[in-house]
Amino acid sequence: MMTVGLFVLMFVSVGGLAYVVLSPASARTQKRVAAVSRVPAGSASPAVRIAGENQQRRKSVSALLKDLEKQQKANKIRPSMRKRIEQAGLKMAPRTYYVASGFSGLTAAAACEFFHLSLLATVLGAFAAGVGLPRWLLLFLKARRQKAFTAEFANAIDIIVRSVKSGLPTNEALKIVAREMPQPVSGEFDKLVEGLKVGVTLDQGVRRMYERMPTAEVNFFGIVMTIQSRTGGNLSEALSNLSAVLRDRKRLQGKIRAMSSEAKASAMIIGSLPPSVALMVYISSPNYILPLFTTHAGNLMLAACVLWMSCGIFVMQRMISFKH
Repeated sequence: MMTVGLFVLMFVSVGGLAYVVLSPASARTQKRVAAVSRVPAGSASPAVRIAGENQQRRKSVSALLKDLEKQQKANKIRPSMRKRIEQAGLKMAPRTYYVASGFSGLTAAAACEFFHLSLLATVLGAFAAGVGLPRWLLLFLKARRQKAFTAEFANAIDIIVRSVKSGLPTNEALKIVAREMPQPVSGEFDKLVEGLKVGVTLDQGVRRMYERMPTAEVNFFGIVMTIQSRTGGNLSEALSNLSAVLRDRKRLQGKIRAMSSEAKASAMIIGSLPPSVALMVYISSPNYILPLFTTHAGNLMLAACVLWMSCGIFVMQRMISFKH
């Protein structure tokens, strides 16, 4: 009987163990396991929490960039004459500019009449001197000022980065740039600081700086400052990355300038050949070339030559102009 009892007990134990191991878990057991394995919202691991915050910040920055792009497209209008004069770094009223343009056109017309040129040549000369020359001068001064600003802008950002890392507020860092950097960087940052003193926000101040200095570098600076002010983050790290990007752009510009120097020299030689040859012919035998300026047919031929030369120069300029 004892042997039979032991055999029964062993059989029951093995059967119960097999049932526990092999049978599927009940719904109640699954609920208990799920409740134990679930991680509370506030007790997530630091890595998971940081990844979620970075993802949320990335989404907010992307949405902000889209809004800024829409605003720039909506505000992209042709600048007024006052803005063009300000971008060129000149301190004059638009009325003074128009008076100077008219005086230049009248001077050119008087010079054409003094040399007894035809009416068409006089009109063309007056138009070129009164309209084309002043606008070209504004564009030249604007490009030169932007070039000088861009050459020192990365150094100005480095000053801001070092100032912020040393514990100074952003406004004090901007004041240091306005005081220490050469023109035109110091002038632009001085206007930015003066605007902040009278209640202009940093976003509005940077936007006005971009209106006065419409370069890609200032646009990048404005985007970084706007994102930092609205979403937060490490300003010194963002500006340090921006400084590295601007220096890389500068190196790329130098490389492109070196690679395109031969094409630019060829274009300048080809473009200067016709007027140079015409000048030498006029000096050596003026009676041979004067009919171009004194006869109606010659004026038409001269106008056609100027038109086709302008088209050729425009095409060559587009061929040697590289976007970067």
